[in-house]
Amino acid sequence: METNKIPSLFEWAGGMQAFETLFDKFYDKVLADELLEPVFKHMSAQHRQHVAHFVAEVLGGPKTYSEEEGSHFMMISKHLQKYLTEAHRKRWMELLLQTADELQLPDDPEFRSAFLAYLEWGTRIAVINSKQSETTEATDAPMPAWGWGVPGGPYMPGD
Repeated sequence: METNKIPSLFEWAGGMQAFETLFDKFYDKVLADELLEPVFKHMSAQHRQHVAHFVAEVLGGPKTYSEEEGSHFMMISKHLQKYLTEAHRKRWMELLLQTADELQLPDDPEFRSAFLAYLEWGTRIAVINSKQSETTEATDAPMPAWGWGVPGGPYMPGD
């Protein structure tokens, strides 16, 4: 990596393997969780990988999800009429961040700030959409694209 090139959040996190491992271990926790298991017990065998690819793409990774697996419209549609609560959202966030810590995803304040900001935004949209019977999202709506935000890049000691 060039020293003057700011890595994407995807690159900084460790690439696709980091995201696939994160969501695989995370969904193990979800299925063992009393609150979340009823919501996710019927998820497809590909769900873990689809979510890993979706989040990876949003954070600057390859367009695997949008070119091979789905679209932003399709992701929103999957949440319709799931009737998620704030308790579901908070527990989902708690387990995902716990898994990120266990897998030692970067814990610098810049990465975690951007990562958490995206997860907060995305999970809140999921809760809103879960109470709808149809989406007003355009079928060709672009995938979200999340970057470093205010910090502008990862923490580099000595900068």
